[in-house]
Amino acid sequence: MPIARLPGARLAYAVHGSGDPVLLIPPAGTRMAVWSRFQVPALVRAGFRVITVENRGNEPDSATTPSTVIADYVDDTAAFVNVLDLAPCWLVGASLGAMIAQELTLGHPTLVRGAALVGTRCRTDLFRAKMARAQAARMTALDMAMPSELEILTQMAQLFSSGTLSDDRSAADWYEVIKAFPLRGPGPAAQYLATITEDRAAALKAIDRPCLVVGFSEDTLTPPAQCRETAEAIPGCRYLEIPACGHFGFLEQPDEVNRALVEFLLEAC
Repeated sequence: MPIARLPGARLAYAVHGSGDPVLLIPPAGTRMAVWSRFQVPALVRAGFRVITVENRGNEPDSATTPSTVIADYVDDTAAFVNVLDLAPCWLVGASLGAMIAQELTLGHPTLVRGAALVGTRCRTDLFRAKMARAQAARMTALDMAMPSELEILTQMAQLFSSGTLSDDRSAADWYEVIKAFPLRGPGPAAQYLATITEDRAAALKAIDRPCLVVGFSEDTLTPPAQCRETAEAIPGCRYLEIPACGHFGFLEQPDEVNRALVEFLLEAC
């Protein structure tokens, strides 16, 4: 796996296909492999060169502290785009990855052709700020022991729709995945804390690149209302809401999400 050595971090990455570059930025507490099964093949088939990258704090990097903020991840991503000579590239981000993408588009427009923002928001309300802090505290307080059943079920409830959780086969599969990859350590904790931001709606009005916001009807972490709020703040931004999906709707309904991503990228090219 190649490593990009940046001024503030060491980020693993992978490159797939050929064509115009599309950089995929993962959610907090998630590795770049989250894109591999569904989004990478779909975008490669559509004729794009797809680059997946780890966020700061994921192996092999350890450059995170409780004071790490979203600006640090934006700086990392800008440096990564420059080091790999990707500019201007398309951005696709989910959750924290989407928040990074929108701030990169705002602050470094020459690096970006456009951005698809999946499950994003432009501010953090009281409930979700407290949730992020509580989860981060738990990640740093526990060792790498097996997560409790309650911890696994709580995470599932935050990430998936009622339909997925009500399907025994899907629920069993996701239970085993989350059990095998518990959220632990300062890297994921810092990523969760970085999702706590001030209200950025007014700032996002300065974005001048094509953008798409994708929301999910049953998302409790970035509710559709907050996704719409972000889309309304960005001039000319399209909003698409996909039903019967939770926060990880890009894994629950990948065909619909991929169709939206490909259509957006091809139309905006």
